[in-house]
Amino acid sequence: MRNPTIFGAFLLLFTATALGATDGDSLPSADVVVARMLAHNAQRQMQLAGYHGMRRYVLENDRLNKHAEMLVRVEGDADETKHFQVVSEDGWHSAQKHVLQKMLATEADTSSPEARLKTRLSPENYEFNMARTGLLGDRMTYVIDVKPRRSDEHLFEGQIWIDAQDYALARVEGKPAKNPSFWIRSVHFVHTYEKNGPFWFPVSTESVTEVRIFGQTSLTIHYFDYTPSSQQMPETASAAPRGGLTP
Repeated sequence: MRNPTIFGAFLLLFTATALGATDGDSLPSADVVVARMLAHNAQRQMQLAGYHGMRRYVLENDRLNKHAEMLVRVEGDADETKHFQVVSEDGWHSAQKHVLQKMLATEADTSSPEARLKTRLSPENYEFNMARTGLLGDRMTYVIDVKPRRSDEHLFEGQIWIDAQDYALARVEGKPAKNPSFWIRSVHFVHTYEKNGPFWFPVSTESVTEVRIFGQTSLTIHYFDYTPSSQQMPETASAAPRGGLTP
């Protein structure tokens, strides 16, 4: 019976030591984690010669009993500028023209390198504060509060989840820093990303918008078949989209 007692005492000692070390270790600052994310993104971006993928937009308005869908092909250049091609449209024509197509045009315009500097997750555009760590699926993440430095409809206020191992953006949740229109009462959105092999790809965007007169409108974007363009080029077959690829 002596061996179990000795093992038990050793286990308690080890547990206490480990807990003491955990309590004594402080989390890195949010600015440090964001700086690491930006550095890892830059390294991955150097390996990327572009990418292509597909999106399916699904818009629903229960009050009006309206539905719209749009299938879109997206291509990203090496500098992350985006180009969109509408493959098919179905349902509520007004929403396709005034909402979905406008979203594509705005995203294309703001994806240029010059415009992206004004909207990317960086200390120039946001203040960051560490909230906590937490599991996202089976991966540990840093959860960081994000506050925009200016009122801009292309910025947001909310939280981001940064993967603690890859320093890739894993989740974004929040609301626009500025109401994009008088007709919109509020917007809440969630972007999610997922690791597939060595890569991080956008998976979905879910948003709920309260619109004056029309009521609540939901929009879901499904991202699929995202592939590095460089996979078609033998000399750079190992290239991949940057961690937390902007959807």
